[in-house]
Amino acid sequence: MRVVQKYGGSSLATPARILNVAERIARAYREHGPLVVVLSAMGDTTDELLALAREVSPRPHPDALDLLLSTGEVVSIALMEMALRDRGVPAVALMGWQAGIRTTPSFGRALIESVESARLERHLSGGKVVLVAGFQGVTAEEEITTLGRGGSDTTAVALAAALRAERCEIYTDVDGVYTSDPRVVPKARKLAHVTYDEMLELAHLGAVVLHPRAVELAKRYGVPLYVATSLDDREGTWIGGEAQDMEGGRVVTGVAVDESVARVTLRGVRPPEGALKRLFGLLAEAEINVDIIITSVAGPDGLDVAFSLEAGDLERAIELLAARRSSLAYDRLDAEGGLAKVSVVGAGMASRPGVAAGVFRTLADAGIDVKMVSTSEIKISVVVEREQACRAARLLHTAFGLDDEAAEAEGTPSPQGGRREA
Repeated sequence: MRVVQKYGGSSLATPARILNVAERIARAYREHGPLVVVLSAMGDTTDELLALAREVSPRPHPDALDLLLSTGEVVSIALMEMALRDRGVPAVALMGWQAGIRTTPSFGRALIESVESARLERHLSGGKVVLVAGFQGVTAEEEITTLGRGGSDTTAVALAAALRAERCEIYTDVDGVYTSDPRVVPKARKLAHVTYDEMLELAHLGAVVLHPRAVELAKRYGVPLYVATSLDDREGTWIGGEAQDMEGGRVVTGVAVDESVARVTLRGVRPPEGALKRLFGLLAEAEINVDIIITSVAGPDGLDVAFSLEAGDLERAIELLAARRSSLAYDRLDAEGGLAKVSVVGAGMASRPGVAAGVFRTLADAGIDVKMVSTSEIKISVVVEREQACRAARLLHTAFGLDDEAAEAEGTPSPQGGRREA
Protein backbone atom coordinates (compact mmCIF):
# COMPACT_ATOMS: atom_id res chain seq x y z
CA MET A 1 0.00 0.00 0.00
CA ARG A 2 1.49 3.32 -1.10
CA VAL A 3 0.94 6.27 1.25
CA VAL A 4 2.28 9.82 1.13
CA GLN A 5 2.25 11.88 4.32
CA LYS A 6 2.88 15.59 4.72
CA TYR A 7 3.71 17.40 7.97
CA GLY A 8 3.38 21.17 8.21
CA GLY A 9 5.71 23.60 9.89
CA SER A 10 3.67 23.85 13.08
CA SER A 11 4.00 20.07 13.49
CA LEU A 12 7.79 20.45 13.28
CA ALA A 13 8.22 23.74 15.16
CA THR A 14 10.42 22.37 17.97
CA PRO A 15 12.76 19.41 18.51
CA ALA A 16 10.09 17.85 20.71
CA ARG A 17 7.54 18.07 17.90
CA ILE A 18 10.01 16.64 15.41
CA LEU A 19 10.49 13.66 17.72
CA ASN A 20 6.71 13.30 18.03
CA VAL A 21 6.38 13.20 14.23
CA ALA A 22 9.27 10.72 14.05
CA GLU A 23 7.32 8.39 16.34
CA ARG A 24 4.25 8.71 14.10
CA ILE A 25 6.27 7.96 10.98
CA ALA A 26 7.98 5.00 12.65
CA ARG A 27 4.58 3.61 13.63
CA ALA A 28 3.25 4.04 10.09
CA TYR A 29 6.36 2.31 8.71
CA ARG A 30 5.90 -0.69 10.98
CA GLU A 31 2.19 -0.92 10.14
CA HIS A 32 2.26 -0.29 6.39
CA GLY A 33 5.88 -0.53 5.21
CA PRO A 34 7.86 2.05 3.18
CA LEU A 35 6.26 5.43 2.61
CA VAL A 36 7.00 8.94 1.36
CA VAL A 37 6.93 11.83 3.83
CA VAL A 38 6.94 15.48 2.73
CA LEU A 39 8.10 18.03 5.32
CA SER A 40 7.70 21.80 5.60
CA ALA A 41 10.21 24.10 7.23
CA MET A 42 10.18 24.26 11.03
CA GLY A 43 7.71 26.74 12.53
CA ASP A 44 8.38 30.30 11.34
CA THR A 45 11.62 29.47 9.52
CA THR A 46 10.43 30.68 6.12
CA ASP A 47 9.39 34.06 7.55
CA GLU A 48 12.69 34.33 9.38
CA LEU A 49 14.63 33.60 6.19
CA LEU A 50 12.62 36.25 4.35
CA ALA A 51 13.41 38.79 7.06
CA LEU A 52 17.08 37.82 6.91
CA ALA A 53 17.15 38.35 3.15
CA ARG A 54 15.66 41.82 3.50
CA GLU A 55 18.29 42.79 6.04
CA VAL A 56 20.92 42.03 3.42
CA SER A 57 19.10 43.29 0.32
CA PRO A 58 16.03 45.55 0.02
CA ARG A 59 15.04 43.73 -3.19
CA PRO A 60 16.63 40.28 -3.25
CA HIS A 61 16.78 38.69 -6.69
CA PRO A 62 14.05 36.03 -7.01
CA ASP A 63 16.38 33.14 -7.89
CA ALA A 64 18.68 33.84 -4.94
CA LEU A 65 15.66 34.23 -2.65
CA ASP A 66 14.26 30.86 -3.73
CA LEU A 67 17.62 29.22 -3.10
CA LEU A 68 17.66 30.70 0.41
CA LEU A 69 14.05 29.80 1.26
CA SER A 70 14.50 26.20 0.09
CA THR A 71 17.00 25.60 2.91
CA GLY A 72 14.26 25.62 5.57
CA GLU A 73 12.78 22.35 4.36
CA VAL A 74 16.26 20.83 3.99
CA VAL A 75 16.83 21.36 7.71
CA SER A 76 13.57 19.52 8.46
CA ILE A 77 14.32 16.44 6.36
CA ALA A 78 17.89 16.17 7.70
CA LEU A 79 16.74 16.29 11.32
CA MET A 80 13.94 13.83 10.63
CA GLU A 81 16.33 11.37 9.00
CA MET A 82 18.47 11.48 12.16
CA ALA A 83 15.45 10.90 14.41
CA LEU A 84 14.14 7.99 12.32
CA ARG A 85 17.49 6.24 12.13
CA ASP A 86 17.76 6.45 15.92
CA ARG A 87 14.46 4.54 15.99
CA GLY A 88 15.73 1.81 13.70
CA VAL A 89 13.78 3.07 10.68
CA PRO A 90 15.76 3.14 7.41
CA ALA A 91 15.29 6.60 5.95
CA VAL A 92 16.73 8.78 3.21
CA ALA A 93 16.32 12.55 2.87
CA LEU A 94 15.90 14.10 -0.58
CA MET A 95 15.69 17.70 -1.66
CA GLY A 96 13.04 18.55 -4.23
CA TRP A 97 15.34 18.23 -7.22
CA GLN A 98 16.65 14.89 -5.93
CA ALA A 99 13.05 13.66 -5.69
CA GLY A 100 12.55 14.47 -9.37
CA ILE A 101 10.26 17.49 -9.01
CA ARG A 102 10.57 19.57 -12.19
CA THR A 103 9.02 23.04 -12.26
CA THR A 104 8.48 26.11 -14.36
CA PRO A 105 11.08 28.91 -13.93
CA SER A 106 8.65 31.21 -12.10
CA PHE A 107 10.63 31.95 -8.95
CA GLY A 108 8.50 32.20 -5.82
CA ARG A 109 5.42 30.74 -7.51
CA ALA A 110 6.69 27.89 -9.68
CA LEU A 111 4.32 25.24 -11.02
CA ILE A 112 5.17 21.54 -11.01
CA GLU A 113 5.57 20.33 -14.59
CA SER A 114 6.47 16.71 -13.88
CA VAL A 115 7.75 14.26 -11.29
CA GLU A 116 10.50 11.84 -12.29
CA SER A 117 9.76 9.15 -9.74
CA ALA A 118 12.44 6.53 -10.53
CA ARG A 119 14.63 7.47 -7.57
CA LEU A 120 11.66 7.47 -5.21
CA GLU A 121 10.58 4.06 -6.49
CA ARG A 122 14.08 2.69 -6.00
CA HIS A 123 14.24 3.81 -2.37
CA LEU A 124 10.73 2.52 -1.64
CA SER A 125 11.59 -0.84 -3.17
CA GLY A 126 14.62 -0.87 -0.89
CA GLY A 127 12.34 -0.65 2.14
CA LYS A 128 13.07 2.95 3.11
CA VAL A 129 11.07 5.90 4.35
CA VAL A 130 11.70 8.63 1.79
CA LEU A 131 11.77 12.13 3.31
CA VAL A 132 11.20 14.86 0.71
CA ALA A 133 11.69 18.59 1.18
CA GLY A 134 8.37 20.22 0.31
CA PHE A 135 7.80 23.61 -1.31
CA GLN A 136 10.61 23.29 -3.87
CA GLY A 137 11.75 21.88 -7.18
CA VAL A 138 14.18 22.51 -10.02
CA THR A 139 13.88 23.98 -13.52
CA ALA A 140 15.15 22.51 -16.77
CA GLU A 141 18.18 24.79 -16.28
CA GLU A 142 18.75 23.23 -12.83
CA GLU A 143 17.78 26.35 -10.90
CA ILE A 144 16.11 25.85 -7.51
CA THR A 145 12.56 27.17 -7.33
CA THR A 146 9.86 27.41 -4.66
CA LEU A 147 6.15 26.83 -5.15
CA GLY A 148 4.76 29.65 -3.02
CA ARG A 149 2.94 29.51 0.30
CA GLY A 150 1.25 26.18 0.86
CA GLY A 151 3.60 24.59 -1.63
CA SER A 152 4.36 21.57 0.54
CA ASP A 153 0.71 20.50 0.24
CA THR A 154 1.12 20.63 -3.53
CA THR A 155 4.40 18.70 -3.35
CA ALA A 156 2.75 15.90 -1.37
CA VAL A 157 -0.21 15.55 -3.73
CA ALA A 158 2.02 15.63 -6.81
CA LEU A 159 4.16 12.82 -5.39
CA ALA A 160 1.06 10.82 -4.44
CA ALA A 161 -0.24 11.18 -8.00
CA ALA A 162 3.10 10.20 -9.56
CA LEU A 163 3.43 7.15 -7.29
CA ARG A 164 -0.26 6.20 -7.65
CA ALA A 165 -0.56 6.26 -3.87
CA GLU A 166 -3.69 5.02 -2.16
CA ARG A 167 -4.02 8.33 -0.31
CA CYS A 168 -2.24 11.51 0.71
CA GLU A 169 -2.36 12.36 4.42
CA ILE A 170 -1.91 16.01 5.42
CA TYR A 171 -0.97 16.49 9.09
CA THR A 172 -0.95 19.89 10.71
CA ASP A 173 -2.00 21.64 13.93
CA VAL A 174 -5.73 21.36 13.13
CA ASP A 175 -7.71 18.14 13.37
CA GLY A 176 -9.73 18.40 10.17
CA VAL A 177 -12.00 20.64 8.13
CA TYR A 178 -14.71 22.48 10.04
CA THR A 179 -18.00 23.98 8.92
CA SER A 180 -16.42 27.36 9.66
CA ASP A 181 -13.50 28.86 11.54
CA PRO A 182 -14.30 28.14 15.23
CA ARG A 183 -12.62 31.40 16.19
CA VAL A 184 -15.39 33.13 14.23
CA VAL A 185 -18.22 30.61 14.76
CA PRO A 186 -17.85 28.88 18.15
CA LYS A 187 -20.47 26.28 17.22
CA ALA A 188 -18.58 25.11 14.12
CA ARG A 189 -18.21 21.35 13.89
CA LYS A 190 -15.74 19.03 12.21
CA LEU A 191 -16.77 17.39 8.95
CA ALA A 192 -16.10 13.72 8.27
CA HIS A 193 -16.16 14.14 4.48
CA VAL A 194 -15.89 17.05 2.04
CA THR A 195 -15.93 16.87 -1.77
CA TYR A 196 -13.05 18.18 -3.86
CA ASP A 197 -15.24 20.97 -5.23
CA GLU A 198 -16.42 22.04 -1.78
CA MET A 199 -12.87 22.05 -0.45
CA LEU A 200 -11.69 24.06 -3.45
CA GLU A 201 -14.30 26.71 -2.80
CA LEU A 202 -13.58 26.80 0.94
CA ALA A 203 -9.82 27.00 0.34
CA HIS A 204 -10.20 29.87 -2.11
CA LEU A 205 -12.60 31.66 0.23
CA GLY A 206 -10.45 31.72 3.35
CA ALA A 207 -10.23 28.23 4.89
CA VAL A 208 -6.43 27.82 4.85
CA VAL A 209 -6.36 24.23 6.09
CA LEU A 210 -5.39 23.18 2.54
CA HIS A 211 -3.85 25.04 -0.38
CA PRO A 212 -6.20 25.33 -3.39
CA ARG A 213 -3.49 24.14 -5.80
CA ALA A 214 -3.12 20.92 -3.84
CA VAL A 215 -6.87 20.28 -3.93
CA GLU A 216 -7.01 21.00 -7.67
CA LEU A 217 -4.20 18.51 -8.27
CA ALA A 218 -5.84 15.88 -6.05
CA LYS A 219 -9.11 16.23 -7.95
CA ARG A 220 -7.39 16.01 -11.33
CA TYR A 221 -5.61 12.76 -10.46
CA GLY A 222 -8.22 11.30 -8.10
CA VAL A 223 -5.95 11.31 -5.04
CA PRO A 224 -7.96 10.89 -1.80
CA LEU A 225 -6.88 13.44 0.82
CA TYR A 226 -7.02 13.03 4.58
CA VAL A 227 -6.51 16.03 6.88
CA ALA A 228 -5.79 15.50 10.58
CA THR A 229 -3.67 16.78 13.43
CA SER A 230 -0.18 15.49 14.15
CA LEU A 231 -0.58 16.21 17.86
CA ASP A 232 -2.89 13.29 18.68
CA ASP A 233 -4.89 10.49 17.04
CA ARG A 234 -8.25 12.20 16.61
CA GLU A 235 -10.14 11.34 13.43
CA GLY A 236 -9.73 13.92 10.67
CA THR A 237 -11.57 14.77 7.46
CA TRP A 238 -11.58 12.90 4.14
CA ILE A 239 -11.62 14.95 0.94
CA GLY A 240 -12.62 13.51 -2.42
CA GLY A 241 -15.33 11.90 -4.47
CA GLU A 242 -18.93 12.98 -4.48
CA ALA A 243 -21.09 14.37 -1.72
CA GLN A 244 -22.46 11.71 0.60
CA ASP A 245 -26.24 11.47 0.92
CA MET A 246 -26.65 14.66 -1.12
CA GLU A 247 -30.34 14.16 -1.86
CA GLY A 248 -31.34 13.82 1.76
CA GLY A 249 -28.32 15.29 3.50
CA ARG A 250 -26.75 18.69 3.94
CA VAL A 251 -27.34 21.53 1.51
CA VAL A 252 -24.65 23.85 2.88
CA THR A 253 -21.34 22.34 3.98
CA GLY A 254 -19.56 25.37 5.38
CA VAL A 255 -19.34 29.12 5.85
CA ALA A 256 -16.08 30.90 5.03
CA VAL A 257 -14.96 34.43 5.88
CA ASP A 258 -12.33 36.55 4.14
CA GLU A 259 -11.76 39.77 6.07
CA SER A 260 -9.30 41.29 3.59
CA VAL A 261 -11.55 42.72 0.88
CA ALA A 262 -11.81 46.13 -0.80
CA ARG A 263 -13.97 47.55 -3.58
CA VAL A 264 -13.20 49.92 -6.46
CA THR A 265 -15.87 51.57 -8.62
CA LEU A 266 -15.20 53.42 -11.86
CA ARG A 267 -18.15 55.62 -12.81
CA GLY A 268 -19.02 56.80 -16.29
CA VAL A 269 -16.50 54.77 -18.28
CA ARG A 270 -16.70 55.80 -21.96
CA PRO A 271 -17.15 54.35 -24.44
CA PRO A 272 -18.63 51.19 -22.93
CA GLU A 273 -17.45 49.13 -25.90
CA GLY A 274 -14.14 47.54 -24.95
CA ALA A 275 -14.17 49.14 -21.49
CA LEU A 276 -13.89 45.85 -19.60
CA LYS A 277 -11.08 44.66 -21.86
CA ARG A 278 -9.09 47.86 -21.22
CA LEU A 279 -9.70 47.91 -17.48
CA PHE A 280 -9.12 44.30 -16.57
CA GLY A 281 -6.29 43.88 -19.04
CA LEU A 282 -4.50 46.69 -17.24
CA LEU A 283 -5.11 45.12 -13.83
CA ALA A 284 -3.96 41.71 -15.08
CA GLU A 285 -0.70 43.18 -16.37
CA ALA A 286 -0.11 44.62 -12.90
CA GLU A 287 -0.88 41.18 -11.36
CA ILE A 288 -3.79 42.57 -9.35
CA ASN A 289 -6.34 39.82 -8.83
CA VAL A 290 -10.00 40.76 -9.18
CA ASP A 291 -12.83 38.75 -7.65
CA ILE A 292 -16.43 39.98 -7.94
CA ILE A 293 -17.33 42.24 -10.90
CA ILE A 294 -20.57 44.25 -11.27
CA THR A 295 -21.43 46.46 -14.25
CA SER A 296 -24.36 48.80 -14.80
CA VAL A 297 -25.38 51.39 -17.42
CA ALA A 298 -24.48 54.98 -16.52
CA GLY A 299 -26.48 57.23 -18.82
CA PRO A 300 -26.80 56.82 -22.58
CA ASP A 301 -23.15 56.25 -23.35
CA GLY A 302 -21.37 55.30 -20.12
CA LEU A 303 -20.75 52.32 -17.90
CA ASP A 304 -20.23 51.94 -14.15
CA VAL A 305 -17.85 49.12 -13.22
CA ALA A 306 -17.33 47.89 -9.65
CA PHE A 307 -14.97 45.10 -8.61
CA SER A 308 -13.62 43.60 -5.43
CA LEU A 309 -9.97 42.82 -4.75
CA GLU A 310 -7.56 41.97 -1.94
CA ALA A 311 -7.36 44.82 0.55
CA GLY A 312 -3.57 44.75 0.26
CA ASP A 313 -3.82 45.61 -3.45
CA LEU A 314 -6.16 48.59 -3.01
CA GLU A 315 -3.61 51.41 -2.89
CA ARG A 316 -1.67 50.00 -5.84
CA ALA A 317 -4.89 49.67 -7.85
CA ILE A 318 -5.92 53.24 -7.07
CA GLU A 319 -2.52 54.59 -8.15
CA LEU A 320 -2.57 52.57 -11.35
CA LEU A 321 -6.11 53.56 -12.34
CA ALA A 322 -5.53 57.22 -11.49
CA ALA A 323 -2.41 57.25 -13.66
CA ARG A 324 -4.36 55.75 -16.58
CA ARG A 325 -7.50 57.83 -16.21
CA SER A 326 -7.23 59.39 -19.67
CA SER A 327 -6.93 56.06 -21.48
CA LEU A 328 -9.64 54.41 -19.38
CA ALA A 329 -11.88 57.49 -19.79
CA TYR A 330 -13.91 57.40 -16.59
CA ASP A 331 -15.62 60.24 -14.71
CA ARG A 332 -14.87 59.27 -11.11
CA LEU A 333 -13.10 56.62 -9.07
CA ASP A 334 -14.56 55.51 -5.74
CA ALA A 335 -12.69 53.17 -3.41
CA GLU A 336 -13.78 51.44 -0.22
CA GLY A 337 -11.79 49.38 2.24
CA GLY A 338 -12.85 47.75 5.48
CA LEU A 339 -14.91 45.06 3.76
CA ALA A 340 -15.17 41.29 4.08
CA LYS A 341 -16.54 38.43 2.03
CA VAL A 342 -18.80 35.84 3.66
CA SER A 343 -19.56 32.70 1.66
CA VAL A 344 -21.80 29.67 2.02
CA VAL A 345 -20.57 26.55 0.22
CA GLY A 346 -22.19 23.18 -0.40
CA ALA A 347 -22.50 20.57 -3.15
CA GLY A 348 -26.15 20.15 -2.19
CA MET A 349 -26.87 23.71 -3.33
CA ALA A 350 -26.73 22.57 -6.95
CA SER A 351 -29.97 20.60 -6.61
CA ARG A 352 -31.80 22.65 -3.98
CA PRO A 353 -33.59 25.96 -4.71
CA GLY A 354 -33.95 28.72 -2.16
CA VAL A 355 -30.41 28.93 -0.78
CA ALA A 356 -29.83 32.46 -2.12
CA ALA A 357 -33.19 33.56 -0.75
CA GLY A 358 -32.22 32.13 2.64
CA VAL A 359 -28.91 34.00 2.63
CA PHE A 360 -30.44 37.36 1.76
CA ARG A 361 -33.38 36.92 4.14
CA THR A 362 -31.07 36.04 7.04
CA LEU A 363 -28.83 39.05 6.47
CA ALA A 364 -31.68 41.48 5.78
CA ASP A 365 -33.51 40.46 8.96
CA ALA A 366 -30.30 41.20 10.88
CA GLY A 367 -29.88 44.61 9.24
CA ILE A 368 -26.66 43.60 7.45
CA ASP A 369 -26.23 45.43 4.14
CA VAL A 370 -24.98 43.39 1.18
CA LYS A 371 -22.69 45.40 -1.10
CA MET A 372 -21.77 42.80 -3.74
CA VAL A 373 -22.81 39.25 -4.62
CA SER A 374 -21.08 36.40 -6.44
CA THR A 375 -22.46 32.92 -7.10
CA SER A 376 -21.45 29.58 -8.55
CA GLU A 377 -23.22 26.24 -8.66
CA ILE A 378 -22.09 25.42 -5.11
CA LYS A 379 -21.30 28.85 -3.61
CA ILE A 380 -22.90 32.16 -2.71
CA SER A 381 -20.58 34.98 -1.60
CA VAL A 382 -21.62 38.36 -0.25
CA VAL A 383 -19.46 41.39 0.49
CA VAL A 384 -20.37 43.19 3.72
CA GLU A 385 -18.80 45.64 6.14
CA ARG A 386 -15.87 43.95 7.88
CA GLU A 387 -17.30 44.71 11.30
CA GLN A 388 -20.44 42.76 10.35
CA ALA A 389 -18.66 39.74 8.85
CA CYS A 390 -18.33 37.53 11.92
CA ARG A 391 -21.92 38.16 12.94
CA ALA A 392 -23.08 37.38 9.39
CA ALA A 393 -21.12 34.12 9.40
CA ARG A 394 -22.63 33.01 12.71
CA LEU A 395 -26.15 33.84 11.55
CA LEU A 396 -25.75 31.95 8.27
CA HIS A 397 -24.13 29.01 10.06
CA THR A 398 -27.19 28.74 12.30
CA ALA A 399 -29.71 29.42 9.52
CA PHE A 400 -28.45 26.48 7.45
CA GLY A 401 -28.39 24.02 10.35
CA LEU A 402 -24.62 23.74 10.76
CA ASP A 403 -24.36 24.49 14.50
CA ASP A 404 -22.89 21.96 16.89
CA GLU A 405 -25.00 22.59 19.96
CA ALA A 406 -22.45 20.89 22.21
CA ALA A 407 -19.49 22.95 20.97
CA GLU A 408 -19.69 25.69 23.58
CA ALA A 409 -19.99 23.22 26.42
CA GLU A 410 -17.15 21.02 25.17
CA GLY A 411 -14.78 23.85 24.32
CA THR A 412 -13.87 25.43 21.01
CA PRO A 413 -12.22 23.06 18.49
CA SER A 414 -8.92 23.77 16.79
CA PRO A 415 -9.00 26.75 14.39
CA GLN A 416 -9.99 26.17 10.78
CA GLY A 417 -6.64 26.00 9.11
CA GLY A 418 -4.62 28.04 11.58
CA ARG A 419 -1.90 29.28 9.25
CA ARG A 420 -0.70 28.91 5.70
CA GLU A 421 2.57 27.02 5.69
CA ALA A 422 5.30 26.74 3.11
